[in-house]
Parts: sequence; C-alpha cells; structure tokens
Amino acid sequence: MRSKVEKQFWLSVGRLAVICLLLAVVGCAGAPTRKSPVPAQLISKVGIEGIPEARFWGDEWPRFSIERFATFSSADFQKFFPGVYNKPHNYLAISGGGANGAFGAGLFAGWTAFGTRPEFFMVTGISTGALTAPFAFLGSEYDALLKQVYTTTSTKDIMKKRGIISAIFSDSMADTTPLKKLLAKYVTIDVVKAIAREHRRGRRLYVGTVNLDAGRSVIWSIGAIAASDHPGKLELIHEILRASAAIPVAFPPIAITVENNGRKYEELHVDGGTGSQGFVYPASADWKQITKKLKAQGNPKVYVIRNSFMEPDYQGINRSLVPIANRSIDSLIRTQGVGDLYQIFALCKRDGNDFNLAYIPETFTEEPSEGFDPVYMGKLYELGYQMALKGYPWAKAPPDFHK
Repeated sequence: MRSKVEKQFWLSVGRLAVICLLLAVVGCAGAPTRKSPVPAQLISKVGIEGIPEARFWGDEWPRFSIERFATFSSADFQKFFPGVYNKPHNYLAISGGGANGAFGAGLFAGWTAFGTRPEFFMVTGISTGALTAPFAFLGSEYDALLKQVYTTTSTKDIMKKRGIISAIFSDSMADTTPLKKLLAKYVTIDVVKAIAREHRRGRRLYVGTVNLDAGRSVIWSIGAIAASDHPGKLELIHEILRASAAIPVAFPPIAITVENNGRKYEELHVDGGTGSQGFVYPASADWKQITKKLKAQGNPKVYVIRNSFMEPDYQGINRSLVPIANRSIDSLIRTQGVGDLYQIFALCKRDGNDFNLAYIPETFTEEPSEGFDPVYMGKLYELGYQMALKGYPWAKAPPDFHK
C-alpha cells in the first residue's frame, strides 16, 4: 500500500518533470557539471585503487572468484574460509523499502529472541536493505542499534528537501547530507573493523548499486573494502551505502572515484533498486561448485526479507499525466520486486538451496505521516518482532506460486 507521503512525492516529481520540460524547450540548463567521467572503453577496466576485489558487475560472477575456486586446494579453502568451510550455509537477502526497513529490523530482533537465528555466510542488501545489511551481518549484538535507527529516525535525519526551482538547477529534489551524517554516526570505524574480521573468516557482505553511466548493477564487497589498507575506506563505505539508497530524482547520485593506470575518473551511482529489488548471487555463478568446494553441510538456506507489501492495492486513477506516471512507477516497482523473488526462487531450485521468504502482511494498514515517520516505523518494527518471536512463518515460495 502506498502512503500519502509517497503519493505527494511523485506528484512533486511530475510537476518538476513538466517544469524541466518547459525549461528544456526554451534552452535553459543548470544541472551540476561532472568531472572526468569514465570513457566508454574503460567502463569495465576501472576500479577502486588498491582493492581489486572491491566490486563486480551484478550480472556476472567475477573472474577473481572463478579462478580462486578453480585453483584452490582443500587446505586453501580451510585457510581462507575458516568461518564457512565444512559448515551449514545460510544466506540472507534484504530488499529496499525505505521506512519499511523497520519490518526487517524488528524481525531480526524477534528472530534472535526466538533462538533460531543463524550466522549468515553471506548477506546482501539493496537500498534500505543496504543500510541494514552491515548490522544483520555482524549479528544479534547490533539488534538494539537497528531498533534505534528504525524507530527514532525521521525524514529530516535522511534528507533536506529542495524547493522546486532549486531542484531544477540541481540533480535531485533533496539533499542527503543528513543521511551521510547518520551513516557516520552508526557505521563507525569499529563496525568496519568488525566487518573486516568476519570477511577474513570467509563470510561475505555485499551491497548493490547501479552504475548510472553503464546502466548496470554493481555488487560491492563491503568486507573486501573493510579488510583493505585503503586510507579512505570508511568514507568509501559510507558513500556506497548512501548510493545504494539514492533514489533517482528524489536523491542525488553519488560520485565515486575510480582509477585505471594511475588516472582517476568519476562514476555516478544510484539506488540499487533501479536494477534489482533484491539479490543473492548472479545467475552465472556455479553455486553448486562453490558449495561443493567449501564442503557445505546440508542444503544451503536462503532467507529473503522483502521490506514491502506483496499484494497490489486498488486505486482509481484520474486520466491526467501525474497520476498516470505515479501509478505506473508504483506498478513497476512492485512487479519488479516480485520478478526478483521469482529469479531468486529459480536459482534456489537450480542450485538445491532452501528458499524462505518474509514480507509485510496486507493486514498491516498503518499510514505514515511523513516519509520516515518514527511512530509508523515503531509499529512496523513491533510487527516484525512479534511475528518472529513466535517463529516466523517463512513462505517456501513466492506468492501465488503453484507447483
């Protein structure tokens, strides 16, 4: 169900689009300029200086991982993956959803209290899921911090709205400097050191963005960055997390510095949800080989937390530009999310993984008073907590799937 705040946001987007069109007709321009964009021929060659395994394309398994699994001996795997070698494998994918991330935060705490929450070999996150993922990855000792984030944060802690005229001459309708400060407050150097420690045990933390120039999803290995000697790794992680939540038009794209042969360039990254609402690993990965080489005990379990509603909601739409655009985007996001779930489900079937899905039930009918409403988020947090406290009823297939 869409909130009144979301509808008002898209109404503003529609008005902005009309004004921008008029300005374009009269030849007016004023968006921020870019410095040193990546040349097309280098788009797959640039990288983060000193961290060759910092990232890879979201639709292909990286060469460095393919080579590792082809050449490592059993002793190598035991040495470099001690935390996951010859153990049960559990993977967690956390979707986007803005303030609805409170549902997942509550679910984690209730899952901990119920006593069956496992340690995850791999955690992935998109958008609000990217902001949650580091703490879910590190475990139950961060449950209280997640509760604080998702029950006390308000819109002003995430963004500062721009006026329509100001937005026209900028790259977004809001400034996310407040979010940058929030990330600095919670994702501290101690958190990064803890992520690095777990990465060295063989566990993996991945966050998704979209490279705006390439129009292609990027998967960032936050653990590889945390474990590196890169002098700016803390700020880089903050910017990657901010980029994953950078909803196009609403929030500004995030510029990330990359290099090739000593020359620096600038990439623009936006919300990972524009490429995928959730992911576990690329379809090109030979996951059966990976679990075999790591001697995974039993069938791996995949847990997907969809911080959203799954059922469509009926709305009578006026025949005019803004409501039509509004509803079309709404439908696109929902159906993309469902499609991503089916892709994950299909990969689980192909690779022998056990699929488990959680999502916000349609019985939750509260409405927020603003984009990030602490009262709304508190109630949603409590819903997720109580559902997990009783033993969460994980769905074994996407909604409406029939064998």
